[in-house]
This record gives sequence, structure tokens and C-alpha cells, in this order.
Amino acid sequence: MHPAPKFQEEYSAKIPALLLLANLGWRYLPPSEALALRGGDKSAVVLGDVLREQLAKRRFVFEGESYPLSERAMDDLVGQIGTPQLGEGLLLANERIYNHLLYGISVTEFVGGKKANPTIALIDWENPDNNSFAFTEEFSVACSNNVDCRRPDVVCFVNGIPLAVIEAKRPSGSKGATVEEGISQCLRNQRPSEIPHLFAYSQLLLSVNGIDARYGTCGTAAKFWAAWREEVFGEPEMAAIKNQQPSETALAAIFAGRQDAFAWYRQWSAQTLALNGQDRLMIGLLTQTRLLEMVRFFMLFDKK
Repeated sequence: MHPAPKFQEEYSAKIPALLLLANLGWRYLPPSEALALRGGDKSAVVLGDVLREQLAKRRFVFEGESYPLSERAMDDLVGQIGTPQLGEGLLLANERIYNHLLYGISVTEFVGGKKANPTIALIDWENPDNNSFAFTEEFSVACSNNVDCRRPDVVCFVNGIPLAVIEAKRPSGSKGATVEEGISQCLRNQRPSEIPHLFAYSQLLLSVNGIDARYGTCGTAAKFWAAWREEVFGEPEMAAIKNQQPSETALAAIFAGRQDAFAWYRQWSAQTLALNGQDRLMIGLLTQTRLLEMVRFFMLFDKK
């Protein structure tokens, strides 16, 4: 017996999105852990501890020898990338951070009394497996007034940097198309009085409702948010990803505190699940190698 469909956004869109990310190889971070990784500071949106862990793997070459980064250099890098400059507007801040992601950041190091200025990559574009891919839900971010908070439904981090934001809505609402509600929420949250410091980092924004989905980027007007047409992954391959069983570790983390939802999931996942627009868009854009390709090769800042 199949369970009756549930139309709350938690069941219809959000939990399926979390499970699909787990199947795509992303690691789930409970909201409490995501907050701890940014030092308990809700105004910070970069997971500083995760970024620092990745930077500790970096090496730079000076006079033919390879060296690890100093503690001071890592502090400098985390501080630079963790402080978006929003004074001239969100789009310019997003472009500056994009350039840091693409080209790295120069630091000053001293080796044997000699000064070196290596440029350090924040993301290993050539070797996706050398990066950390993690996601969390209900990511609480302090508004610009430091009083209110906003909680985007799902945020995806590469090396602790929030590159994708997902709003999940129920399939049908009193006002009609709910994907538009998610888009509207993303646009509202980019306002100067809201949480623009999160969107200074974001390269992809998604609005999903368990059936349909659209994507945009920082500053994309609502009318330009688009569906995704996949040309590489076939339908059987995408269906296999959706119907794969997440690891027991991932399931335990995602359903901690959601016992009713876990019972529903066991029934729901016992059947063969059909692909929908949400799945196609998420697989098309958030497969790890695809996300890195999209950010590296297909982002354009239009100067009119």
C-alpha cells in the first residue's frame, strides 16, 4: 500500500530535495552544526571552520620548494572571503567574490626571511573530489538590522562557501503557482534590509515545489528564472539517482527529530519514484562536477 501524498512543503519538496542532495554525494549538516561551524554567529554565512580545513591542504611553491600556508595566512583568507563589501551594491559584491572564487586570493608569506606573495585557490576546480560539498536546512541568517532573521530552506556549501540557495514550496497554494512564491522570497531576501550578505556568495538560486522548479542567479529578475533542459544525463540515469537509497548515516542525520516523517519516508521510498521537474533541475545543476562547471565557465556579469 502506497502512502497518501502529502502536500506540505516539508514532505512534497524539502525532504525529497535533501535526500536527492545526499544521493548526489553532498554531506548533510544539521542546522546546529552549521551554526557551530560559523562560530555561532548568525550574521556570518561562510562556514569558516570548513574553509580553514580546506585551506590547510593548500601548498604554495617558493624558490622551488613547496610549503603549507601559515596560520596567519589562513586567518587572512578566511577574513577576506568572509566579509563581503556591500557598500556599492549586491551585484558588485557578488562579482568581486566570484573573481576571488575563480582566480584565488593573494596572501603574504615569509619563508626564511624572504617575502612571498602566492595566490591561493579557494576551490580546486580541476579536481572536484578535493573539495568539501555540504548542505544544511533552515539556515538562520541575521538580517542587516541584526534583529530579525531569515531562514532559507536549503543552502549548499563548497568548501564552506554558500554557492547555492534553494527555496522549497508546496505544490499548490492559495495564490496559485508556488514556484513563483519561492522566486519572490529569494528576491525579497536580496534587498539591502534583508540578508544580501548571503547572496553575495550565491551563484545559483533554485525555487522548487516537489513537481516543478526554476533557477536564477543573484539579481535575476523573476521573469528570467528558467526551467532546466538536460542534454547529458538520460532519464534512466536520473531516475536511478532519485531512487538510490541514501546511506544510513545520511538518513539518520536528515530524519533526526523527524520520526513521523521517517515512517512516511519508508513507505514513500518503497515504491519506484517518478522523476519530476524538481529532480531534473537539481541533478542538472547540483551534481558536484556540474555545479563547478556552471560556476567556472557559464557565469557572466553583464555590463549593459
